[in-house]
Amino acid sequence: MRLFSLCSVLLGLTVGGLAAEEPIKVKVVVVAMFEAGEDTGDRPGEFQYWVEREGLTEVIPFPQGYRDLRSTPNGELLGVVTGVGTAKSAATIMALGLDPRFDLTEAYWLVAGISGVDPTDMSLGSAAWAEWLVDGDLGHEIDFREVPEGWETGYIPLRKARPYQQPVDGSEGQVFRLVPSLVEWAYQLTKDTELMDTEAMANKRALYEGYPVAQRPPFVLKGDQLAAMTYWHGEILNEWANKWVDYYTEGQGEFVTSAMEDTGTYNSLSWLDRAGKVDVKRLLVLRTASNFSMQWPGGDAAESLSGEKLGPGYSAYFPSLDAAHRVGSKVVHALLEGWETYRTEMPGAEK
Repeated sequence: MRLFSLCSVLLGLTVGGLAAEEPIKVKVVVVAMFEAGEDTGDRPGEFQYWVEREGLTEVIPFPQGYRDLRSTPNGELLGVVTGVGTAKSAATIMALGLDPRFDLTEAYWLVAGISGVDPTDMSLGSAAWAEWLVDGDLGHEIDFREVPEGWETGYIPLRKARPYQQPVDGSEGQVFRLVPSLVEWAYQLTKDTELMDTEAMANKRALYEGYPVAQRPPFVLKGDQLAAMTYWHGEILNEWANKWVDYYTEGQGEFVTSAMEDTGTYNSLSWLDRAGKVDVKRLLVLRTASNFSMQWPGGDAAESLSGEKLGPGYSAYFPSLDAAHRVGSKVVHALLEGWETYRTEMPGAEK
């Protein structure tokens, strides 16, 4: 680990003592959500492949956030781990955005993490670029044993009196849309990426009879993201997720991936954008399929959930970590190599 050199610059240290230094100009921030052990050398989480494969050798103390930062020696590529859940992701990203050691005004942000996925739309080990981010926590809830007759769910949109009541109101941060042209650029750049497949994944996919997409080998697609702090699972909740995303996007989005953090990340970036610290339009969200979000046909939801525990228990844990880096790094490299253009003009910019 090269802890001293970049940190000395970041902290304003010179041979002659304290000095005012220009903040480090960051070009790309890679956002991971968890790393169970060390940053290198042990069983990987979402961060480790980025550290090892992209040369994030500099360790930057970050006591105001979830975990120390990592960067390349020149500071152009910065890595952050937010912690699990929207609360931690929002807090960590806000802390980073307000850190005076960094100039993030022109930085691109890539969220790259694993997720549960709808077998209707995605297969294990696949990678999905999201255009819509929908929050699954902001709402009202009545226990299913007490819901009125005729209601299909006891989960009600915030400040509404019944499920899926119109008109839609996402004013509290229930729904965000990323820049479609930027998402499309990332997808086109990476759509032919060859992804890792395994016999174990093929065996798990084979259980999902009647779900032809779920039985496909891993592929890259565009698919929208539902962020909720509760790790939900099962066919009934999978149906709820589809209807919840459809409701908040007014039919423009489709639930594909389930994770916990991305609306928290977007919220903080949007407020930092308002303060002139970042450009929220430069956010991309890539989620890869570590497991399905519901049981196989004829299966039991509790049995399915019990087999999808954090770590190697996930059906496609290691392949999904690899896919997040393999697909995401193509975008990172393109941004860095094309910085002369992309510094002022976003890829795929709508004229």
